[in-house]
Amino acid sequence: MMGSRFGWETLMKLCRVLLFLTAAHCAFAQSGSAMPYAFSTLAGAAAIGSTDGAGNVARFNFPQGIAIDASQNLYIADSSNHTIRKITPAGVVSTLAGKAGYTVDPADSNHGNGTGSSARFTEPAGVTVDAAGNVFVAGGGDNAIRKITAAGVVTTVAGGGPVGLFNGPAGIAVDTAGNLYVADTGNFAIKKITPAGVVTTLAGGSLGTADGTGGAAQFSSPRGIVVDSTGTLFVTDTGNNTIRKITSTGDVTTLAGTADSYGFADGMGTAAQFSSPSGLTIDLA
Repeated sequence: MMGSRFGWETLMKLCRVLLFLTAAHCAFAQSGSAMPYAFSTLAGAAAIGSTDGAGNVARFNFPQGIAIDASQNLYIADSSNHTIRKITPAGVVSTLAGKAGYTVDPADSNHGNGTGSSARFTEPAGVTVDAAGNVFVAGGGDNAIRKITAAGVVTTVAGGGPVGLFNGPAGIAVDTAGNLYVADTGNFAIKKITPAGVVTTLAGGSLGTADGTGGAAQFSSPRGIVVDSTGTLFVTDTGNNTIRKITSTGDVTTLAGTADSYGFADGMGTAAQFSSPSGLTIDLA
């Protein structure tokens, strides 16, 4: 499954690779075709808050990552509320885990793990959902990768605490084998976590623009990440204004855009331009 920023009920309707490009006060989508899209508000309103409820009764505070499960439920990393929210297809919003206004206590030996509102997050940034309905969270503020069961039980998969194994991870995706892929933003790397919890660096690890294999590749604040059915990854390399492609063996190429160049031009490959792309998704074709 996949996670994206600033997309709602249209998430699974978008064609090919759709990039959600965010600026301070706006969001727009680019695609390779000129297909029109109709947008409506599924939940929330133009006001900050943490209220659960249906439609415009619900409130959010800087929602970032978004993912969808097999039943069309949406999961939101409600970053500034430090919670994970669930939205049904009917637009009913509930808090799956975390408590608004409360973050992970550095002195907590349990690292914020718990059930429902007893769990804690710090600025969660990315979410994804596996085939079993488990939600995985990239904790941008607590440098951890967390798992939430359908019952709201939160555990730590990897990382946590001070900067180290992860540094502000912002994006997360899961493949059909249950491997997790993390856009480790502050470490300029793409990490892989096996179902056994083994963490390795698939690509990157230093600041730059270079394509290449494994550690020879470079990134600049990668944020959005998605994996297709073949195990190929696509990443928004936010600081480079590019979209990168990574094979299952760690071969990195630049799919679109040109590093150190920004704009809004459509086109093929390096003719296209982006401005701080932060999220993306793919369709099922």
